[in-house]
Amino acid sequence: MPFDEALAQRTRSLIRGDYAVEEKRMFGGLAFMVNGHMCSGISGQDLMVRVGPDIFEQALKRPHARPMDFTGRPLRGFVYVSPEGCRTSAKLNGWVKLGLDFALSLPPK
Repeated sequence: MPFDEALAQRTRSLIRGDYAVEEKRMFGGLAFMVNGHMCSGISGQDLMVRVGPDIFEQALKRPHARPMDFTGRPLRGFVYVSPEGCRTSAKLNGWVKLGLDFALSLPPK
């Protein structure tokens, strides 16, 4: 499945920092790995964000978020954000920051 390259580029520009960043083809799209851990990605037109189990329920309450369920079974700690939820730079930055915060809380691989 092709992914939204414009959203990937917008996301890519927000993930830069003093940590190892890698891009991998995963989940039928593109995943951004930070220190060896997935933090976010693009699947079709949706943003994928690994928010972690502690704020998963809170993240689902945000507009345009839903459980990540690409296999038909939701992955706890991961959400999809529809295009409306990351249309502005501020909204996208907020989601990317949640993914980065979680990935950076884990020990590097």
